[in-house]
Amino acid sequence: MIAQYPPMGWNSWDCYGAAVTEDTVKANAEYMAKHLKEYGWEYVVVDIQWYQPTASTHAYEPFSDLVMDGYGRLLPAENRFPSAAKGQGFKPLADYIHSLGLKFGIHIMRGLPRMAAHQHLPIWNSEARCDQAANPNSICAWNPDMYGTKADLPAAKAYYDSIFRLYAEWGVDYVKCDDIAREYPHCKKEIEIISEACRGCGREIVLSLSPGPAPLEQAEHLKQYANLWRITDDFWDDWRLLKAMFERAEKWCVHAGPGHWPDADMLPVGALRQCYGKPDWTHFTQPEQRTMMTLWCMIRSPLMIGGDLPKNDAFTLNLLTNGPLLAIEKESWCAHSVCATETSCCWLAPRKDGKGCYAAVFNLSDEEKTVSFPAASLEGTFKTAVELWSGNPGESLSALLPPHDTAVWQVTY
Repeated sequence: MIAQYPPMGWNSWDCYGAAVTEDTVKANAEYMAKHLKEYGWEYVVVDIQWYQPTASTHAYEPFSDLVMDGYGRLLPAENRFPSAAKGQGFKPLADYIHSLGLKFGIHIMRGLPRMAAHQHLPIWNSEARCDQAANPNSICAWNPDMYGTKADLPAAKAYYDSIFRLYAEWGVDYVKCDDIAREYPHCKKEIEIISEACRGCGREIVLSLSPGPAPLEQAEHLKQYANLWRITDDFWDDWRLLKAMFERAEKWCVHAGPGHWPDADMLPVGALRQCYGKPDWTHFTQPEQRTMMTLWCMIRSPLMIGGDLPKNDAFTLNLLTNGPLLAIEKESWCAHSVCATETSCCWLAPRKDGKGCYAAVFNLSDEEKTVSFPAASLEGTFKTAVELWSGNPGESLSALLPPHDTAVWQVTY
């Protein structure tokens, strides 16, 4: 099964925006292989604009020239990804990532390049042309590179088939498709043909849909046609966004399961926004980072690190290599909130083996506060507990927490 567990990896957006380069990707992959792989981190994902030669920040350059082949399929810009020379695309970089024991992913935008439609380029392995597949009335509100497709027409299906066949040849393991997850209802058919192209390309590829918030009423459709979908807009290092995630998590947690995972977005930890030429570190406090990691693991969200990994400090590395905490993603199921107020909340995640659970408490207030997990919410008789951030045994599920901090116990029945 594709994405039997929530994928774990690194994505280039938070630290390098549209300006990521091959050297940066390799450096992060090498760090992951050396320090993180043994804890389950495995995907290395190149985010947006890898096909634009002049990208330099998080900003987009409207109507810039994009690199593509004679069939309207975008290719890596060789000045940023030198191994793509001679039409090799991402295959050499994917091969290198695979040689480290990791997996390789890319970002794509919904639709096809405007340039391909304007030039009336043919679609690979089809009698149709790109302009016949394109819908000029469907344009992303924040990046005008692409036209959406006329998803009901065979030409649109042929175009998506053509790009996913190319990605399979490159050795891509993960595709993040953007400008689509929150675009219901008019993108519903487009999601379906993208999914069919992904599943029919001859290679197992995780399909992730962005940005959010995806509509909750489309949960069953998303579960049928995607492996991951964003439940929020871009998530950054702002406590207000993190606090708001608890409400989203409560609504979406029931839809998490093998092959389909609601996605709370990337983890903005460590060195962020590096493409602006000045050092910038996450604005989250250490307690807030623990809270984020705990919530993401409890709801079994995909985990994608946003920071530049080689710049990690000891705290960030320890945050990302807490094996007992990360095990929640694979050993639990049916996580849910058991109580919530404006200033605190408690979550329970039963263990699949039936021998216990994970119990988490969160201080959502701006003051130090004692938060206790309600014993009546346990689904068995409490025997022992270990708090997973400190490693200390717990005689009771109660903790005095600094503002915005958490405690999470592995409870044995």
